[in-house]
Amino acid sequence: MLGGDGYRRTDMAEQGRRWRAWRQPGAWSLTGYPGPGRVDPGAVEAGGSLRVVLVDDSAEVRALVRTQLRLSGTAVVEGEGADGADAVDLAKRLRPDAMLLDISMPGVDGLEALPQVLAASPQTRVVMFSGFDEEPLAVRALELGATSYLTKTASLEAVVAELVGQPVGDEGSATVVDDEASKEVEGEDALDDQVERFQNVFDDAAIGMAIMTLQGNIVRANRALGQMLDLRDADLLGSSYGEVLGDSDGVVDATSAIVEKGADVVSLEHPDGGSRHLRSTITVVRDKAGQPLYLYAQCQDVTAQRNAELALRRSEQRFRLMVDVVREYAIFMLDTEGHITSWNRGAQRSNGWTADEIIGKHFRVFYPPEQQQAGHPEHELEIASREGVYQEEGWRVRKDGTRFWANVTITKITDDEGQHVGFAKVTRDHTERMQMLEQQGQYANALAEANTRLEQANSELAASAEEQSRFLALTAHELRSPVSVLSKSGRMLAEHWEQLDDAEREALLAGMQSSAGRLERLLGDLLTTSRLQAATLDLDLRPQDLAEALAPALDRLRLAHPDLRIDTEVPTGLRVLVDLDRLAQILDNLVANAAAHGQSPICIAAEGLDDAVVLSVTDAGSGVAPELQDRLFERFATRGGHGTGLGLHIVRELARALGGDASYRPDDNAFVVRLRRATADG
Repeated sequence: MLGGDGYRRTDMAEQGRRWRAWRQPGAWSLTGYPGPGRVDPGAVEAGGSLRVVLVDDSAEVRALVRTQLRLSGTAVVEGEGADGADAVDLAKRLRPDAMLLDISMPGVDGLEALPQVLAASPQTRVVMFSGFDEEPLAVRALELGATSYLTKTASLEAVVAELVGQPVGDEGSATVVDDEASKEVEGEDALDDQVERFQNVFDDAAIGMAIMTLQGNIVRANRALGQMLDLRDADLLGSSYGEVLGDSDGVVDATSAIVEKGADVVSLEHPDGGSRHLRSTITVVRDKAGQPLYLYAQCQDVTAQRNAELALRRSEQRFRLMVDVVREYAIFMLDTEGHITSWNRGAQRSNGWTADEIIGKHFRVFYPPEQQQAGHPEHELEIASREGVYQEEGWRVRKDGTRFWANVTITKITDDEGQHVGFAKVTRDHTERMQMLEQQGQYANALAEANTRLEQANSELAASAEEQSRFLALTAHELRSPVSVLSKSGRMLAEHWEQLDDAEREALLAGMQSSAGRLERLLGDLLTTSRLQAATLDLDLRPQDLAEALAPALDRLRLAHPDLRIDTEVPTGLRVLVDLDRLAQILDNLVANAAAHGQSPICIAAEGLDDAVVLSVTDAGSGVAPELQDRLFERFATRGGHGTGLGLHIVRELARALGGDASYRPDDNAFVVRLRRATADG
């Protein structure tokens, strides 16, 4: 299998061929095999240019490669596409000399499209282009017929060299791409360190995780998933997630629900018919337009849990047989209203009623009159229904009217579908040992309370781990594109300024400005969230005229969003107690949210109340869907699957830090921030 410098892959018996591949940073290439997609550069007429097709769902990436090809003078871009279906269509129509093909794209992904491209145009040289740096994935692409596999960290010169068939290195050897030499943009090494940290968190996670194309093909998997399935990376990457889990139909249905029906999360159970049982959660990651980019899966081995459930069912069967012969305990069932539906021998011995006499009556007959009048029996059922179980000790009444001290447990019973079907009640006569058992009951209550707190802590820890893993995947994705555009655009401008025309320079500079803005907003949101969570946010609260306080921020927003119409209806004289910087951050995030999810014009208005000033931001969009409104301000909650989900969360937390609050008003599609009025002497 492919490894570091000098490693070979020779075990390809299923192909009946001998392959030789070498790996250098950012690139894998295949030599010595005249398979599909290989062309002889000498076959191109002298002085002519190769005909190239670019297929990548990022228009910015295509623009970079297209410009580099023009500058090289060795190729002409005859067509462009955004998914695998476009790639196949372009191959059929144009039969190009070379094609740059991304792996993870909406619709048909690159791995699925590659065989169809080569079938339509066997002479085309196909260079796979991906953001996933996985050796087994590269091997899979080469097996399917690709000429080479480049990651998006490779230099533009390397991309052009692979497309035109001019490898850098000794003739007859594998392509060598010295990507380290291309890292001349200040800060790129630091970025690589950050990306590596994200990858390490992914790789070292205890839970099985995978990143997949929208068709369910694995493009990245961590060690835990391979260990769980007893598979190597080479067997996982490029394979169908459903096939490796033995549940192709379930995963196909899940990916269809996400891509075609717009679901965000799908959970699956994967019984393998043997001794194991797996559970998967598949989440979609979307771009800023709401389109799905790729799928993120978490997989857990829940075999022990399932075995415990089966053991519990068998135990329940044995328990039912045992209950009827127990004499020391009164054990009987109640319906959801408290009427008795079963009666064992212990209940008859303890309470005095036979089954024929008591079944169908309400269980309040066991309680003293004062407790019946206070509604205590019904109160017990309310608690058991809400919390699952109710325990107490108290006086009960037998058929003959005598009283006894009873230890009582009422347990809520649900069926396999979670529907409430009744209660189980267990009673024991503890009259003679009331004092001793009262102490034991106190200990039991303390233990039950401790167990409840432990279960709650475990649930919160699991939720936090799931939230963190999703956040890491989203943040890594948000970082990759803007940093790549900044790095490569900067280098192109530095090295080819005179060769670029005005339109190309403006496009590259605009892309850099947009990408830098995205990074600045992301870092600002992360820093503010961290300070809010650690309660270390410094505030400089001063009385301000709201119209004057908002003016600089509004000027900056109009410059940053020249394509938006931003109207204001903020009267002078509304004095508020605010921190100017945090007020500006609140307004920035609300306008950015409106720009991303709404429509121009955006209106910023304010009105005074008795003790507060209400600042509102509205837009001409259709508003927020009802199912999303309750979680708009939660941390990491995203709309449409893109971004980090921090913007609106920060708005609410900053507003609360300023003594107010934030909310969404669906009647007029307004995001509302309530601010404290400055006092008369302030």
